[in-house]
Amino acid sequence: MSGARRIAHSRIFTPEDRAASPYFYLPIDVPVGCAGLTVELDYDRSVGVLDLGCFGPNGFRGWSGGARSRYAISPSAATPGYLPGELEPGEWSVVLGLHRVAAPRLRWRVDVTLGAIESGEDVAPHRDGALPPLPERPPRRNLPAEPGWRWLAGDLHAHTVHSDGDRTIEELAGLAAGAGLDFLAVTDHNTVSHHPLLAAAGAGAGVILIPGQELTTHRGHANAFGDIGWIDFREPADAWVREVAERGGLLSVNHPLASDCAWREPLTVRPPLAEIWHWTWLDRRWGGPMAWWLAWDPATVPVGGSDFHRPDQGRPLGQPTTWVLCEDSDGRTAQNGPEEAAGRTARNSSGRATRSDAVDMVLAGLAGGRTSVSMGRDGPVLLRQGDELLAIDADGTVLADLSGRRRMVRGASAPFPAPNEPGPNWLEDDQTAVLALCG
Repeated sequence: MSGARRIAHSRIFTPEDRAASPYFYLPIDVPVGCAGLTVELDYDRSVGVLDLGCFGPNGFRGWSGGARSRYAISPSAATPGYLPGELEPGEWSVVLGLHRVAAPRLRWRVDVTLGAIESGEDVAPHRDGALPPLPERPPRRNLPAEPGWRWLAGDLHAHTVHSDGDRTIEELAGLAAGAGLDFLAVTDHNTVSHHPLLAAAGAGAGVILIPGQELTTHRGHANAFGDIGWIDFREPADAWVREVAERGGLLSVNHPLASDCAWREPLTVRPPLAEIWHWTWLDRRWGGPMAWWLAWDPATVPVGGSDFHRPDQGRPLGQPTTWVLCEDSDGRTAQNGPEEAAGRTARNSSGRATRSDAVDMVLAGLAGGRTSVSMGRDGPVLLRQGDELLAIDADGTVLADLSGRRRMVRGASAPFPAPNEPGPNWLEDDQTAVLALCG
């Protein structure tokens, strides 16, 4: 880094600092024509957790939370989670998130280098070497639907190297194809650096990759779905709801009962979706998620997510599976399957890929409340179709609803009159464990 300028900052955080503000902004003066910015954070992780991010004079440039201790940004490349592009001159901010600060103090050091960045794995969008071959896709499961409609199987919560996951986008898309999923939302924490790469990776794997971002604070997480630009997670949650809706996206409250990241953000307006079924629902005899749904808003559209980060965590993609009933106005999806739809991408005047027809199709299904959630792609499913509930591959289970009514399911496909009021309907086994649900 010949000619680079290096700046060092060191300070101590105390619990009082954490109480005063969850974010600390370290100003950096970037000169005209700067070739790159490299930031390295060092602190004792045994006494705290610090998040890391970056803002330029024109706004957001990246976030990696607690997953990284170093990032680099240049006009042509950036660490995953950060946005490459010209470094506009002026005051930049290295952002430290005070996630946990133990008593009595937490000492930290930030080293900033202004100048050409070194190439390496931390600024490469892909791993070195050839990508592994795509796994064989399991046979598609065709659930009953009217002509021109199809139930697509997906997962609405997954992470990559652009936040705290360990798979590239291409690798994650391959895993989704191997799991037999039709769509997958990529929801890296507080960033949109992965969005420009989704269309090509999805087309390569034959999977519809939904642009997402997981708005992440110490009081709760929410997924914003859609290619809607970056949403400021530092704003109050009511602002998330308003901004996402105004930009044409969909917001979902995530894992509302999941230990230290349970939902505690105050809201005056309910988002349209909620992740009723998260991988943390390990004992499905526990009625907490269903009780939360009822207390929150029975009309909320239920979705599910594996919250996949890496294979060794035991959270396979598609467990649970979110089913979305999708319509394609020209019939191509119904006839040819979502693999072809994943490759059909609208292009703007510059030829750059934008949101695909297939992404819009899935988002429309979510917005319309046409969802069902099951414990996996191949297990019992409960579908709401018009004025009927249809239990598929659920012989011997029990259909339960808000009224307290319980009905035995007999046969591979069993129809029941659907209740008029919104709210949970679910299938359970003889131990009262929930196997599938719908609104």
